[in-house]
Amino acid sequence: MFTGIIRERGRVTSVERGEAAIRLCLEAPQTAAQVAIGDSVAVNGVCLTAVAVEDGTLAFDAVPETLRRSSLGRLETGAEVNVEPALRVGEALGGHYVQGHVDGVGHVRSVETEGADVVVRVDAPPELLRYLVEKGSVTVEGVSLTVAGVDERGFSVALIPHTLAETTLDALAAGDPVNLEVDVLAKYVERLVAPRLRSSA
Repeated sequence: MFTGIIRERGRVTSVERGEAAIRLCLEAPQTAAQVAIGDSVAVNGVCLTAVAVEDGTLAFDAVPETLRRSSLGRLETGAEVNVEPALRVGEALGGHYVQGHVDGVGHVRSVETEGADVVVRVDAPPELLRYLVEKGSVTVEGVSLTVAGVDERGFSVALIPHTLAETTLDALAAGDPVNLEVDVLAKYVERLVAPRLRSSA
């Protein structure tokens, strides 16, 4: 379980591409200092298992299912990534409940400065739009954000200076792919309510 509060901006040191999977190596000294082999770490919102930890670097294997559902396969050496170790017992839940199970990949429609904030509009897959509501929660590239607005194509979020400084979202541009995870509570509500709606129809 994660919170969507990014702890560190890591840097990709290598990407080893196999027939179907990839091995992703990151420089993330703060995270590496508290993570052991087998621990879960969210990288750009994707829950991955650490397979090697050494001298401030972490290595992960991303399998075909992970690559199909996320944008991790597009990463290249030198790229910055959002890193969050798994939530530990007793730690504050500063964002919202995030599983690290990416629901789909959206694409940035526009990035506009509005006062001190930067408003990012994202086109989302149609099957995810039903879970997005104004003032609800969404995870973009592993970052817990509040939905500012929703339209027929996607949603918008307003990024404050602190978020821009602490995450990779400051580099977003129109057309960029972004990992999306909708609020898991919305999916549970849908699952519970759907049978009642069908029986009353």
